[in-house]
Amino acid sequence: QVQLVESGGGSVQPGGSLRLSCAASGVISIMFNTYRMAWYRQVPGKQRDLVASITATGSTDYADSVKGRFAISRDNAKKTVYLQMSSLKPEDTAVYYCKIEQTGVWGQGTQVTVAS
Repeated sequence: QVQLVESGGGSVQPGGSLRLSCAASGVISIMFNTYRMAWYRQVPGKQRDLVASITATGSTDYADSVKGRFAISRDNAKKTVYLQMSSLKPEDTAVYYCKIEQTGVWGQGTQVTVAS
């Protein structure tokens, strides 16, 4: 079965940067290449919100709150999706999850904390 594993979270000061990775396993590259992949984030007591997504052809979309600061990308050969986060703000603090949009498979999440 397909599994997603996120990594790269941590603590950073406001204005800093982090790069999250989401590696897929249990899926062949040909199938992974067809997936629309997305990053979501969730804070305690709130719903999980879409942050960014990338289609099989590389088209991207972002939440207004992260436009110009975050960049989603994918490496199909490595079956991995990335989220480069820059100019981080305290309000970016959340657990970040990746998801295969077509199948609804989620990763386990990685914590990002932005604080001085």
